[in-house]
Amino acid sequence: MDWRLKLVIGLLLAAFVGLQYRLWVGEGSLAEVASLRYQLADQQLELEKLKARNAMLRDEIEALKRGLEAVEARARGELGMIKEGETFYQIIPRQPEK
Repeated sequence: MDWRLKLVIGLLLAAFVGLQYRLWVGEGSLAEVASLRYQLADQQLELEKLKARNAMLRDEIEALKRGLEAVEARARGELGMIKEGETFYQIIPRQPEK
């Protein structure tokens, strides 16, 4: 075999090994691409949750702007407030006997 042919084959083999290394291990490898796809799916799921939460908060803001019913419901639920003339009853469940 001619030495030039051996040199070309050696260079081609070295290029092949270098490209295979990058494909399997290096930057942009198949493993990295799979990992990035997984992270992207997680981020998209989180984004959908945040969009739903934002829509709920937007609706709540609109309800609070429109009328006093939403303000009253929130005051009753979160602050335990009652109207004048109402009687408040608190029912405490029994603790199981030991």
